[in-house]
Amino acid sequence: MKHLLSITDLSPADIHGLLELTDHMVEISGRPIPKVPALRGRNVVSLFFEDSTRTRTSFDTAAKRLSADTMNFAVSSSSVNKGESLRDTVETIAAMGVDAFVVRHKSSGAPQMITRWTNASIINAGDGWHQHPTQALLDCYTIRTGLNRRDGFDGLHIAIVGDIRHSRVARSDVQAFSALGARVTLIAPPTLLPPSLEGWPVEVSHDLDAVVPHVDVLYLLRVQRERMDDALLPSMEEYSAMYGLDSRRAAQLAPHALVMHPGPMNRGVEMVVDPAELPGSVILNQVTNGVAVRMAVLFSVLGSGSDLRGSE
Repeated sequence: MKHLLSITDLSPADIHGLLELTDHMVEISGRPIPKVPALRGRNVVSLFFEDSTRTRTSFDTAAKRLSADTMNFAVSSSSVNKGESLRDTVETIAAMGVDAFVVRHKSSGAPQMITRWTNASIINAGDGWHQHPTQALLDCYTIRTGLNRRDGFDGLHIAIVGDIRHSRVARSDVQAFSALGARVTLIAPPTLLPPSLEGWPVEVSHDLDAVVPHVDVLYLLRVQRERMDDALLPSMEEYSAMYGLDSRRAAQLAPHALVMHPGPMNRGVEMVVDPAELPGSVILNQVTNGVAVRMAVLFSVLGSGSDLRGSE
């Protein structure tokens, strides 16, 4: 695997393979010294043109646990503010010796474009409304371990609730969950659905209360007000009343059901209850699993000829 740009780059067998490799990365992360020399001598650059806490820190931690050298590119203090183009930025940094770029950009397709300007591997850490493949993989891993579904998601019903329209996480998750056999229902007001769902292997509902009792996974999305150019909602209060997870809806969940959220969370909007009080909440597990999944992705992209046996 040279690049990871989209979940569509991966077959179901590829996804299963990465999830199985993640099991090994979890074991490494649990060691007293959670580090192996698998990527020693490799240089991984985080190229983030949008703010990020979880994804940037997760990739940085993952690279260091595999003994790669890391560099974080800060747009706020770079020549981008002087008008430097994306291409010039990439080519300048690549000239310093880079094996992989981890890229987040507000424009859909930017990571794909960067593959034309460098021989380094490109890992998409989120591009516009388009894709966030490592988030989808860590979500799959969290469901796989949380519901003990190592062989796939056949028979699982997963509901994704909220701002589908602006969500790269929703697009990637739908593709990944469906590839593993799950039934996926999107729940949102009409204004927060994409203009067309042609080709999406999903069902659609506007009634959260009708679906909540029947799901195995309830996946809540953040309302992305920063991406909204139009008044797509009457008010946050009305949205929360219709689509927020409150104590009444939480009580209707099946005992085994998982509650997930990609973060950052709008408390009091999509999440009205404290997730720490929900027995099925695996939101912090998602954060933990993100490191191991990204270790697996980095190793798959850069680890040819190396192994995971040693420690430092």
